[in-house]
Amino acid sequence: MGMAAEPQFHVLAVDDSLFDRKLIERLLQKSSCQVTTVDSGSKALEFLGLRENIESDDPNALFTSPENHQEVEVNLIITDYCMPGMTGYDLLKKVKESSALKNIPVVIMSSENVPARISRCLEEGAEEFFLKPVRLADLHKLKSQMMKTKLKNQKLEEIENPSRNENVTIAAAVEPEIKDSTTKVEIEILPLQQEEHILSNNNKRKSMEEGIPTDRSRPRFDGITTAV
Repeated sequence: MGMAAEPQFHVLAVDDSLFDRKLIERLLQKSSCQVTTVDSGSKALEFLGLRENIESDDPNALFTSPENHQEVEVNLIITDYCMPGMTGYDLLKKVKESSALKNIPVVIMSSENVPARISRCLEEGAEEFFLKPVRLADLHKLKSQMMKTKLKNQKLEEIENPSRNENVTIAAAVEPEIKDSTTKVEIEILPLQQEEHILSNNNKRKSMEEGIPTDRSRPRFDGITTAV
């Protein structure tokens, strides 16, 4: 019997630097991860099924775009902090503000070690803050976090959508009661049939004693059906 295959996680990597995107992609693939790379925060949101509502008065407003919604599951987002337009911090905030995406772990990368920046990202909900260049050992630490998140999401789905097994269990529990009821009816009918047989024999014996013929046929009633 072969060994169970290691679960493959899907990581969305965001970085405006082509060199850094290729580096992080190679490291994630060595960690047996499926990788999708984009070069901006806006493209990341579009891939996730969200895009900025330009017509809204609120520049931070987002709305779900069903035609762009990705059916593939994303288990982790790893993004550079310093990017033109939308920074990694801005992307983090928009992900955590989305009810559909807030459970996806987000990791921030940066080549600058700024304690205030690191604290702000962690307070906003980032799982980790890595200094570039990111090492393979750093990414290995993320696998346990992705597994915990995956199991947590599965439990939430089970709570919101009870499995069909529960319905089968309920049906199986009810079925014996129906069988017991049928058996009970059969048991109650048998004594009545025996009693009619005894009464019939008694009536025949009485008729013979009184000289009344026993071969008189009973009147028949057509069209009557007895349902039990």
